[in-house]
Amino acid sequence: MRVMGIDCGSEYTGFGIVESDDRARLHCIVAGAVHLSARDPLENKLAKIFRELCSVIREHDPEVVAIEDVFYAVNAKSALKLGHVRGVAMLAVAECGLRVATYAPLAVKSAVVGYGKAEKCQVQAMVARLLNLPQVPEPADVADALAIAICHLHTSATLTRMHAKA
Repeated sequence: MRVMGIDCGSEYTGFGIVESDDRARLHCIVAGAVHLSARDPLENKLAKIFRELCSVIREHDPEVVAIEDVFYAVNAKSALKLGHVRGVAMLAVAECGLRVATYAPLAVKSAVVGYGKAEKCQVQAMVARLLNLPQVPEPADVADALAIAICHLHTSATLTRMHAKA
């Protein structure tokens, strides 16, 4: 299965596509980030995210896309900006005819690190280890996107095994 993870951010929106082979080994297909300039108007930032995510989806053909659930931020303005980015990311996914799976941040960290309150550096290190990457993914948004994809792969594999036993 090939899964794209997206980590929505107002400065960087990370993306990563991870594939699980028939032996459940994980492989990083592509990873990167859409860098957004603080000087650009919001509508230009959102258009850039939309275009670049659509391009990655069309080029690498994931079967499903996973995104983190909305979390509650202390700063309402920041939460609103992230909501815009998340909405545009979901629109890009829908435009490409794919479905979106969502996961709570605690679930992502638990699936990748084994601890729901893991630090960013722990997530980055574990993502690099699980994907056999030569270095830790940077910026952290890229590692987070890969972690979201890994979370979906682990979760769907567990659900498949559970249904097979039933």
